[in-house]
Order: sequence, then structure tokens, then C-alpha cells
Amino acid sequence: MPRGETTQFGVIDYEEAAVVHFPAGLPAFDEERRFLLIEQTETAPVVFLQSLRTPSLVFLALPARLVDSAFQLTLSDDDRAAINLTQAEPVEGAGLISLALLKVRGGQAVTANLLAPVVIAAESRRALQVLQPESGYRVDMPVGEAVA
Repeated sequence: MPRGETTQFGVIDYEEAAVVHFPAGLPAFDEERRFLLIEQTETAPVVFLQSLRTPSLVFLALPARLVDSAFQLTLSDDDRAAINLTQAEPVEGAGLISLALLKVRGGQAVTANLLAPVVIAAESRRALQVLQPESGYRVDMPVGEAVA
């Protein structure tokens, strides 16, 4: 079983099938292509997107629909191909996971990036950050008090 070093969680064992692959990396983190989604009861519904390459790199995220219950994801044919999405209409939470990356700044409200959510195809475990320019969302959408 592979093991990963992390700053936040120490050494973690994981199954290769649990790895989330970003074929093109993440914007500004082009070399970061392998991550684990880590869920902890005490921080739910917040999840951690932990890099397997850089122990100190971890993103906080929330399911996009928890930030905005009316969240609608738009994927291009290229986006679908990049993550090997085979379902014609993927179902959020079943065939598809949309995560809003969180920004936490001391003394300020927590915000979420719904303009460019991280999208993970559940079956292939391939992912990308998808820009939603026509959505009306921003990179700093307020997050409810219950999550902060």
C-alpha cells in the first residue's frame, strides 16, 4: 500500500484507486497532478485536497452545492474528455463531484471559489479546475456561518 507524507496529517496510507488525477495540474500548480480527498468527521462538510507530491500543499474545499444550493456546472466537450466523463448527464454526487476551493484569511469571512470549481469524475478519478465565466459566480463567494 502506498504511503504519503503530509504536513497536516502526518504519514498516510492510501489505495492507488483513491488518487485523484489532474492531467494538467491545477492553475499555478502545474506540477501538482496527484491528490487525495481527505474527509474528517470533525471538519465535515469541509474536505481536504492533499497533494501527494508536496507534503505542505493542501486545499480546503466544500461541495459547491453547499455554498449555493442552485449551483449549476457547465462542462464543455473538452472538459468531459479531459476527465474521461462518459455519462451524458452526470449526476452531482454520484458520477461527478464539484468542489469549491475555500479561502480562509485570519479575521475575515471564509469565501469559496465557484467561478472555477474543481470537478472530479467519480469513475475515472480524473479532475480539473473548470472556469465558469458565464455563471455569474465569483472567486470569493461568501460561505455561510455554519461552515466558518
